[in-house]
Formats: sequence, structure tokens, C-alpha cells
Amino acid sequence: MIQLFEFSIPLWLLILIGIVVVLLIWKLIKFAITVLIVIILILIVISGLDYLGVFQNLQNLINGLI
Repeated sequence: MIQLFEFSIPLWLLILIGIVVVLLIWKLIKFAITVLIVIILILIVISGLDYLGVFQNLQNLINGLI
């Protein structure tokens, strides 16, 4: 038992809270890494399409229709 602000808290409860906090932080980091990978992949695809001239062709097509 650990005394904290005149409350008795069992050691197993503190360990359980610590494990839950670590798991939540890990899930948050995993989600952030997934989002970062998706953003990087989208930027690579957009750069590739720009290199191939897809956007210039679309712009010319739209200007030809107007």
C-alpha cells in the first residue's frame, strides 16, 4: 500500500494504471506514424504525377474547354 493524500492505493493498481498509460501512448504514437506514412505516400504520388505532366495536361484540357 502506498499512502497518497491520505488515501491508501494498492501497488497493483499503480502498476495497472502505468501499463494502461503506456499502451495508450503506444497507440497514439502508432497512429501518428501511420498518418505520417500516408501523408508521405500521397506527396510522392502527387510529385510523380507532376513529373509526368498530368496536371499540366489537365490544365490545358480545362483551358481548351473554356
